[in-house]
Amino acid sequence: MAPRPPLSTLETAAIAARHASFSEAALRMGITHGAVSRKIAALETWLGIPVFERHGRGVRLTPDGQRFIAQVDEAFRQIDLASDRWSKRGSSVVRLSVLPSFAKLWLFERIRHFEKAADCRIEFAIESRNLDIERGEVDMAIRYGRGRWPNVDIQQLGTEYHFPIAHRVTADILGDVPSPEELLTFPLIHDSDATGWRDWFRQTFNLNFKPRPTDRRFEDYALTLAAAEYDMGIALARTPLANGYLQASTICQVHPSRVLSPLNYYLLTRIGESREVVSRLAVVIRTAIEEPGDT
Repeated sequence: MAPRPPLSTLETAAIAARHASFSEAALRMGITHGAVSRKIAALETWLGIPVFERHGRGVRLTPDGQRFIAQVDEAFRQIDLASDRWSKRGSSVVRLSVLPSFAKLWLFERIRHFEKAADCRIEFAIESRNLDIERGEVDMAIRYGRGRWPNVDIQQLGTEYHFPIAHRVTADILGDVPSPEELLTFPLIHDSDATGWRDWFRQTFNLNFKPRPTDRRFEDYALTLAAAEYDMGIALARTPLANGYLQASTICQVHPSRVLSPLNYYLLTRIGESREVVSRLAVVIRTAIEEPGDT
């Protein structure tokens, strides 16, 4: 037995499964209905199991066929990703995965400048999931954390600072230098682990902050800022990411303490990345966030 079935039989089966029809598969592949049937029969013989059930109006996958075709579809997706990644290596296209809040609050307004400065076109994947950069899912990614991602080249994007912010109505109630007890009379807005607030209270008051049921939680930082603007509580400004939002909104600083963040944004690329356009764009992004006045 061959180590794997012919790829043409796999492609035929995947297309027939997608459309639940041998006739539709034949039409889309430019071959006859009989050729499709023969390819499917060859695949089923190789596997030793039926992949399709025939019925009057078409075909449907057997339970074993469903499991098999799901894995075939995933394999073809990986082949498509790899082919797309390497076919564009000589072009000016750079595929960038970026967190939604970073894209909305900082990146989008600078895209035209970045594309012009790096002489490239940027394709976006707005997402938070972990990526296999080495295998070519994207050319680069911007992620937030402690800089601990394996098997990639990591460059820190500037330095982040935190300070409390709230709607001006809340700021007037708190006064110039509110105590921790006064701050904690309001809901605090943070993500699920409240790392920023824990660190700010520790550095400012030597206080061990613990999230409370009355606090408000948002995993997207853009929503955190919007909640503060609607006077839903006190949030932490993360600069320089929040600078533009602060200048254009009704929220303001409510305590003078600014602390260095334990987390930062990082630019992730392949180890030994050889494409000059990727390296150019990395330099442009890094320079812009370290020298915000330039863009």
